[in-house]
Amino acid sequence: MVFFNAATDVLTKQNDLANGEPVVTEDGSSILKIRHVCFGKWKIGTWYAAPYPEEYNQQPVLYLCEFCLKYMKSPFMLRRHKLKCPLRGPPGNEIYRDGKVSVFEVDGRKNKIYCQNLCLLAKMFLDHKTLYYDVEPFLFYVMTESDEDGFHLVGYFSKEKRSSSNYNLSCILTLPIHQRKGYGNLLIDFSYLLSKKESKPGSPEKPLSDLGLLSYRSYWRRAVLAELSKCDQESISLEEIQAATSMAFDDIVSTLANLDFIVRGDDGTFGIRFSASLVEDYLRKLDAKGYPVIKPQNLRWTPFFSKKA
Repeated sequence: MVFFNAATDVLTKQNDLANGEPVVTEDGSSILKIRHVCFGKWKIGTWYAAPYPEEYNQQPVLYLCEFCLKYMKSPFMLRRHKLKCPLRGPPGNEIYRDGKVSVFEVDGRKNKIYCQNLCLLAKMFLDHKTLYYDVEPFLFYVMTESDEDGFHLVGYFSKEKRSSSNYNLSCILTLPIHQRKGYGNLLIDFSYLLSKKESKPGSPEKPLSDLGLLSYRSYWRRAVLAELSKCDQESISLEEIQAATSMAFDDIVSTLANLDFIVRGDDGTFGIRFSASLVEDYLRKLDAKGYPVIKPQNLRWTPFFSKKA
């Protein structure tokens, strides 16, 4: 189940589409039939093929309702649909709002068609995504930007309702039109906020793609450094970092190792050693980017199985 979408090969595919050239496989066959998606006020070039029904998959341009995600063949059909579409945002509970940014929790069982359409849309921008129709075991956390017309899709992540491996995220996407704004990091941060609310550590479903791993390593680095910067005592334990971040032990250890903060003592034991100035410098550079951050006090949410109890 995997992740982000801004590597060189992806950009090359975008350029090919912009020039009117289809992306082809090694054997010379085209892998894209739907070349563009009209979504709200945007016309977006697709990156990968998605398993839409054959009659729609033959269309070079697919027209989607940006609220219910229903797909259509023509702008005329889309205009008629808009006149009767009852939705002005995702069909779930709004569990978070900060200014124009909101997050909705959508149950794959209660809103099966919407979640299937969301997965089909996501497949056009994700290389290895495999979840399309079996959406009932999942919850979808849909991030939106709001204006006077409604709540407009920015991105989402899915999460198993019951994960035996304590995965807190299965698949994640930020739409291309909203990338490089910090929303991917915001979605990851939100998945860990839910883990904190559940009082258990979490980790994304493995294996991660190369780009997914880069995104998570960036998030983990910031989360761990933020806790180290708060340390006002001579020592800090992995348990204390986990309690503050809800990260899995393996992810904390790998992050500290990548930062060269793990040292081995003369007695063979391992410890954490870091430079406070290096930590502060790194966090200062991240803050300078001005990306949005999650505000935990804005969450209005009860864990799924607590609701069932």
